[in-house]
Amino acid sequence: MMRNFERYTIFALILLGTVLALVGAVLFSPWWWLAVALLLPLAVLGVRDLIQTRHAILRNYPVIGHIRFLAENFRPEIRQYMFEGDQDELPFSRQARALVYQRAKGVEDKRPFGTIENVYGSGYSWLTHSATPVHNADSDFRVTIGGSACRQPYSTSLYNISAMSFGALSGNAILALNRGAKKAGFAQDTGEGGISRYHRQGGGDLIFQIASGYFGCRNPDGSFSRERFVQLSADPQIKMIEIKLSQGAKPGHGGMLPASKISAEIAEARGIPMGEDCISPPAHSTFSTPVGLMEFVGELRELSQGKPVGFKLCIGHRREFLSMIKAMLKTGILPDFIVIDGAEGGTGAAPVEFANRVGMPMLEGLTFVHNALRGAGLRHEIHLGAAGKIISAYDIARALALGADWCNSGRGFMFAIGCIQAQACHTNKCPVGIATQDPVRQRALDVGDKSDRVARFHRNTMHALGEIAGAAGLTDPSDFMPYHFMFRQSTGFRDGNEVYPYLPRGFLLADEEIPGLEDWYDRWERATPDSFAPPEIPFGPFASRRRRGV
Repeated sequence: MMRNFERYTIFALILLGTVLALVGAVLFSPWWWLAVALLLPLAVLGVRDLIQTRHAILRNYPVIGHIRFLAENFRPEIRQYMFEGDQDELPFSRQARALVYQRAKGVEDKRPFGTIENVYGSGYSWLTHSATPVHNADSDFRVTIGGSACRQPYSTSLYNISAMSFGALSGNAILALNRGAKKAGFAQDTGEGGISRYHRQGGGDLIFQIASGYFGCRNPDGSFSRERFVQLSADPQIKMIEIKLSQGAKPGHGGMLPASKISAEIAEARGIPMGEDCISPPAHSTFSTPVGLMEFVGELRELSQGKPVGFKLCIGHRREFLSMIKAMLKTGILPDFIVIDGAEGGTGAAPVEFANRVGMPMLEGLTFVHNALRGAGLRHEIHLGAAGKIISAYDIARALALGADWCNSGRGFMFAIGCIQAQACHTNKCPVGIATQDPVRQRALDVGDKSDRVARFHRNTMHALGEIAGAAGLTDPSDFMPYHFMFRQSTGFRDGNEVYPYLPRGFLLADEEIPGLEDWYDRWERATPDSFAPPEIPFGPFASRRRRGV
């Protein structure tokens, strides 16, 4: 019977100690009040634990039950610093984070005594080097974005800052990122939260993102405002316009910023009223079909006086992207660029199901989009950006080989300004002042020092990219091809051309089907430019009409 009450022993001792301390303070010595000051709050806490109804563990283990919640709060940090291995990816390994920290600080980033990678394990990949390497003295690698309908093409770095909104990030974080981009000559994507005073104050090049909430260019009812967009896009700091269809963190999911979190600065940047919840719908209201999307692209390009306009998405239904391509062919309106975000992306907080199980990973999504555009004969007209855990020169090189023209990174640049991967981004309690609107917490982030780190991280990563391109015998990283990489699988290693092949140009439009590509033709036939919905729902393997003899 006594064992059933052992869990209350500490609480009982606290109560007894409190009573004795009070007696001692009243009858013997004032020094006993020190013990009262220590024990009385614990006694009150224990009584509160017993009568509250929210946490069963506290009712059964008054006072000491709080140790459990304290351990939960510090679990990510404890795991990182004491138990996590150098290669445990949760979601970024210590080795990967250390690389960013070292390059951002400008300290030694070399590793002695050989690799810690399992080079014989399935999934390992490597770069094939040349017997005649070259030295690339200039590492300012750039690509010019803008198709035939673009009147203000933009020369961008091969490595830029991914979409992260003011509101999700603090003002100091936005300002540090933008000043760093200005110093090193690359671009920052604004994210869907509009252009804040911190973006403007930094003076760096901006990619203005327009999402379903149309923040920064919306009417009071939440619809798209052409007049406000014209005024906003005329700003020379804005170099490109990006329509966000979906993001890797939570594709197909909207969001809501509660009124309690909307500050005057957030309201100013987004063009929303104070005191009301801010809704980001899952889908756009300006268009609902593939043709409508292309018409919106064309309209934004005209309204912005010919600046590059494109869209960003995480690949879901592949047929829907093929429908977008058919809409391009039907309307003659082509985006200047497409950014492929991988399901492994995630500066935005997301439901676990979305973070873990919704959307296509970046490598597969990039390869699919690249080959789909090749199949329709449009790849040379449209530039591709890639985002999704790209933080090293090797990551960039691999993405370029698989079809990207440039790369974006969100969390990589967050590490550069001090992110410790505490995974508290959605709590407003970021320990380093990055993902918070708490003025006291964000004050810890020194803009001057962190902007230097952003610029230094970018320069050192570009230098490393030039070095590995030279090792492969290339003078420009844009010349990387799949065959420059090898991929180890369970059955042995395979050439990149086998794992991620470039499919023939124009194969989707050809009269004769190429054997082995039947799945592509089946999906292409089901795609329609006038609707995202499938014209026919297969209940088993789908075959094109040609192969069905129809």
